[in-house]
Amino acid sequence: MKLFNTESRQKEEFTPSEGNTVRLYTCGPTVYNFAHIGNFRTYVFEDLLRRTLKFLGMKVIQVMNITDIDDKTLKGAIEKNITLKAFTDPFTAAFFEDLGTLNIEPAEYYPHATDYIPQMIDIIQTLIDKGIAYKGADGSIYYSIRHFPSYGRLSHLHLDELKTGASGIMVDEYDKESASDFVLWKSYDPARDGKIFWESPFGLGRPGWHIECSAMAMSILGETIDIHVGGVDNMFPHHENEIAQSEGCTGKRFVRLWLHSEHLLVDHKKMSKSLGNFYTLRDLLKRNYTGTQVRYMLLQAHYRTQLNFTMQGLDGAVSALERLSAFIDRLRAIDETKDGGAVAPLLQETLRAFTEGLSDDLNISLAFAALFDLVRGINLLCDQGRVSHKEAQETLALLEKFNGVLGVIPLEEKEVAVPRELQEALEKREEARRTKNWAEADKQRDLITAAGYFIEDTPKGPRVVKTQIAKC
Repeated sequence: MKLFNTESRQKEEFTPSEGNTVRLYTCGPTVYNFAHIGNFRTYVFEDLLRRTLKFLGMKVIQVMNITDIDDKTLKGAIEKNITLKAFTDPFTAAFFEDLGTLNIEPAEYYPHATDYIPQMIDIIQTLIDKGIAYKGADGSIYYSIRHFPSYGRLSHLHLDELKTGASGIMVDEYDKESASDFVLWKSYDPARDGKIFWESPFGLGRPGWHIECSAMAMSILGETIDIHVGGVDNMFPHHENEIAQSEGCTGKRFVRLWLHSEHLLVDHKKMSKSLGNFYTLRDLLKRNYTGTQVRYMLLQAHYRTQLNFTMQGLDGAVSALERLSAFIDRLRAIDETKDGGAVAPLLQETLRAFTEGLSDDLNISLAFAALFDLVRGINLLCDQGRVSHKEAQETLALLEKFNGVLGVIPLEEKEVAVPRELQEALEKREEARRTKNWAEADKQRDLITAAGYFIEDTPKGPRVVKTQIAKC
C-alpha cells in the first residue's frame, strides 16, 4: 500500500511499525456545535482509510479525539452559564449519532480532552525542565519554537520566511502566514474563563488546544504512531505544533506518516453561513436525503483534491445508488442452475482493479470505476442469459466484500409492497391471456405500467415490481 506523506510530499510504501497493527490517530470534532458536511468530508475519508487498511489485512487501533476544551467550548459554556460538560455533552451525543447515520465505523478509543489534563501537565513540565517551554509575563506557559529547529517541516514553511508573531498571544490558532511561540497552558483569567479552570504546578488555568492531541495520542498509542490524519486546515499550526511539543518532550519521532484531506466547497465557494451555503448533516436529512446518499457524495473525490458539493451532485449519488440497488435485485432474482462460465474472470479482474486502486493512495475513483464496470459486465451477461444462480451469489459476495470498504452498497434485503389493486390487475391479465382476451390483457398491463410498476417474467411466473428495480 502506498500513501502520500504530507511531510515528505511523496507517496511512500506503508507497513505498520510493529507486526500487523496500525496505530492510527484521527482528528475528531470540537464539540461546540453540530458538525457540518466539511467536517464529515474528513471523517468519511478517515473511515475510508481505516476500512481500507482492514480490507488489506491489517489490524487497526484508532484514536479519534473529542476536543471539549478550547476557546469555543469555553465561550459557549460561559455564555449559557452552565458547566463545560453540560455545554459539550449534547453536541458530543449528536456527533456520535451523525457517525452512525453516515455508517462510519467506531474507533477503538474516543478520548475527551478533559480526561487527560494530568498527562498534558506532565508533558508541559518536561518541556519546562528541558528549557523548551517558559512562563510568559501573563503567567501562561509557552513553547519556544526557536528551540525546535525543524519547526515547519510538515507544512514546509520556514521560520525565516514567515512573519513571526509576538510571543504571548493567547488564541489557540494563529494566522497561516505567521508563527509564534504557542501557548501550552493558559493562566486563569476570571473575566475570560468564568468558573472553568484546573489546578497545575504552573497555577490555575487550562491547557492550550495543541497540547491536547499530543497527550491523548501518546498516552493511548505510544510515543511514535504510524499514521496521523486530519483536514488540511489543521496542518499549520495545529499539527506542526503537535510535532514540536511531542518530539521536544520525548526526543523521538512523533508520527511516521501524515495524511491530510482537502477542503469541501459548496457550489465552488467556501462554505459559510453568510453565503447561505452552510449545511450540517441534519440539514440534508431534513431535505429527505439519507446518510448513505450523503456518504456516497462525500466519497466521490480523492481525499487530496477539493470536493465540490452541490445538490445536483447529491441527486447524482441518489441515482447511482438506485442503479446499484436495481443490479442487486436483478442478481437475487436469478435462480437458473446453468453455469455461464464468464463471470469468474470478471470477478477476479474487478477485485484486482478495486484493490489496486485503493492501495494507490486510496484512489477512490479507480475503486468506483471497478465496481461499475462490474455492474455493466454482469448486466450484459444477464441480458444474454449467461449468469447462473451460483454466479449471482458469488457476485453478491464480492459486493459484500467491497461494501466493507465503501459502506454504501445497498445490500440489505427489502420488501417492496405491491399495491393490492396492481396484484389483482396482474391476476386479471393472466386470466385474460389464458382466455385469449388480448385487449383486456393489454388494458391490465397498461394499468400496471402507468402506476410505475413493471411485469417481470420469472421461472416461477410473472410478478409485479417497481420499474427502477426491474430495469438495470
